[in-house]
Amino acid sequence: MQILDGKETSLTIKEELAEVVAERKKSGKKIPHLAAVLVGNDGGSLTYVGAKVKACKEIGFESTLIHLDETISEEELIEKVHELNNDDEIDGFIVQLPLPRHIDDKKITLAIDPKKDVDGFHPTNLGNMVLDLPGFLPATPAGIMELMRRYGVETEGKHCVIVGRSHIVGSPMSILMARNTFPGNSTVTLTHSKTKNLKEITLQGDIIVTAIGKPEFLKADMVKEGAVVIDVGITRVPDDSTKKGYRVTGDVDFDNVAKKASFITPVPGGVGPMTIVSLMMNTLKAMELNGK
Repeated sequence: MQILDGKETSLTIKEELAEVVAERKKSGKKIPHLAAVLVGNDGGSLTYVGAKVKACKEIGFESTLIHLDETISEEELIEKVHELNNDDEIDGFIVQLPLPRHIDDKKITLAIDPKKDVDGFHPTNLGNMVLDLPGFLPATPAGIMELMRRYGVETEGKHCVIVGRSHIVGSPMSILMARNTFPGNSTVTLTHSKTKNLKEITLQGDIIVTAIGKPEFLKADMVKEGAVVIDVGITRVPDDSTKKGYRVTGDVDFDNVAKKASFITPVPGGVGPMTIVSLMMNTLKAMELNGK
């Protein structure tokens, strides 16, 4: 069994990006600039956005954090998005989800200029992904693909079972794993909450990607020997034995599944760090695609 170490891999990618930034500075070229819009004070969102701003600082990117009150109206938020669309200094930006209930996240996503949509959520970028055209891949699936590429995980001709069909992870992963490239060229089964006989299907999986947010859902008896297991889930589980009063766990019963897996991602330290560096890679790409 080998750990797919997203933390270590992300550090390597940060070093590579830092070198690119240093060369651009030396040549007097523009430095990539990422903006993040945070609405309200959701604990998880504050943590995620903080990690993204920290990553920008580490690699030399410019970053702007726009923290808005949760009472902001949908119209005001759309106006802020349009401001960022028209700001030539900003190469890419994200609007951190979830948003307050009174705001329709689909309207906000549609308002973002696809050329600055470094989260890869805009329909234009999703369509480009389906047609294998230039654009931005959703950060988490892109991070997973990069992690497998760097570890040389064999995917061609393999049966990839994806648990969860969200537009952020599950559905994009099903498309990327089927594409004629590496990683890719897999036969893909996309499962979800209405799938029958899920265990029978996961037992066929050479590669399993689970993204449903149910702690330790994937048990060892659902995984065949030698499977590659990618755990996208991250949930805080109450635990009085810890200082924080909780522990972070994924969708996979790690200790038991790891005994059967050929490769496996830990939680934390697996997919999460790769999501953040994918966002950085998309920001650099946005700047280059816009001819800066």
